[in-house]
Amino acid sequence: MKKTLLFKNEKETQSFGRELAASLKPGDVVALSGDLGTGKTALTRAVARGLGIDCPVTSPTFTIVQEYEGGRLPLYHFDIYRVHDEEELFEIGIYDYLHGDGVCVIEWADLAPEIIPDKAIRIGLSYGESEEERICEIC
Repeated sequence: MKKTLLFKNEKETQSFGRELAASLKPGDVVALSGDLGTGKTALTRAVARGLGIDCPVTSPTFTIVQEYEGGRLPLYHFDIYRVHDEEELFEIGIYDYLHGDGVCVIEWADLAPEIIPDKAIRIGLSYGESEEERICEIC
C-alpha cells in the first residue's frame, strides 16, 4: 500500500521521523531515495532522535556506514551514493547489519535495489511546490 504525505517544512519531516522511529524494531530497514537535498539525511537525523540517539548525525557519504549507539536501538546509517558495485557492500558486511539487532537507514537505496530486503520500509522524497516543501511517498 502506497501512502503520500506532504511536509511543509523540515519541522514536519522531523516529526514524521520521530514517529517512524517509535514503530521501528530490531532488523527493520528504511530505504530512502530522492534527489540531493530532498531531506534523506534530515529524516535519518529525526529517526535517530526518535530512537533516543543524541549525538550529531551526518551523512556517511565517504565512509558508507555510520553506527550510532545509545538509543533504544542501534542505528546503522548507510549512504550508498558512491558505491560502485554490490561487492563493496559485501566487504563492509551489509548483510550482517541488515539482519542485526539494530535499525538500518539506507540513503540512495534505489541505486542498489538488489540488497534491499522485501520487507523494507521504502520512502521516496521529492521536492514540493515551495522551497521547504517535500513530498514523501511510503511503500
